[in-house]
Amino acid sequence: MDLGLAGKRAVVCASSKGLGLGCAEALAAAGVHLVMNARGAEALEASASAIRAAYGVEVQTVAADVTTADGQAALIAAAGDADILVNNAGGPPPGMWHDWDRDDFIAALDANMLAPIALIKALVPGMMDRGWGRVVNITSQSVKAPIPVLGLSNSARAGLTGYVAGTSRQVAGKGVTINNLLPGIHATDRADALDGGVVKAKGITLEEARAERAATIPAGRYGTREEFGAACAFLCSQHAGFIVGQNLLLDGGATVATI
Repeated sequence: MDLGLAGKRAVVCASSKGLGLGCAEALAAAGVHLVMNARGAEALEASASAIRAAYGVEVQTVAADVTTADGQAALIAAAGDADILVNNAGGPPPGMWHDWDRDDFIAALDANMLAPIALIKALVPGMMDRGWGRVVNITSQSVKAPIPVLGLSNSARAGLTGYVAGTSRQVAGKGVTINNLLPGIHATDRADALDGGVVKAKGITLEEARAERAATIPAGRYGTREEFGAACAFLCSQHAGFIVGQNLLLDGGATVATI
C-alpha cells in the first residue's frame, strides 16, 4: 500500500528507542524525512544513523528534553514546515494513590499532557495553512481502562485525550487530523521497568514476570515496535484523512471493552 507520504517531513518525539523509534522507522520506510528527538544524544544519533542508512531519508536530530520549555523551543525551531507530528514521552513512575503529591502531578502533566499540547499549538497552524497535516499522540491503554498503579499516567493522558477530542474536530476541516495511539504492553524499556517492579515485589525472575503479564494478554505476547510503528504510519497516511479524534488501542486485546 502506498501511504502517500514520500517527501513529507515528520517530527517524532522520544524516538531513539521503543515505540517512538518504531514510528520513526515506519515513516522513514514510507519516504518521510525526519526530525528525531530524545534526551540521550548518543542513542539518538545511533538510531538516526541506522535510519539514514536503511531508508535514505534525511534525518535531523534534536537532543533535548521535550517536557521542558527549552526542549520544546529547540524542537519547534528544527521542525520547520513539518507535515507530521508524533508526540511521545516516557510515562511517570508507578505507585499508589497516597504516594503522589502536587509536584508529582505537575511533572506528569508537563510530560504527558502539556508538552504535547505545546507542540500541537506550535505546528498545527502551519499544517492548516498548507491544507494537510497529521498528529499522532502516543498515550496509553490506561485511557480506556485505568491502571491502578499508574495513577499519574492515567490522569495526565486522560487530560490530553480530552483536549484532542475537542481540538481535532476544530482543525479537521483544514485537512489536519489528530488521533491517539493507545499502546498496551510492548517489548520496550518501559515494559522492562514495569516488569522489574514485579520482580522485586514478588521475588520472581524477569522471565517469570514477563510470562505472567503475557498470560493476561489474549494475543499471548507483548507487542513489537514494528507493528506499532506501522499503525502510526497508517494514521499519518493519505488513507486516514477521515479518521478524526480517535483512540486506537494496540494492546493485543488486553483491555476488555465493547467500545
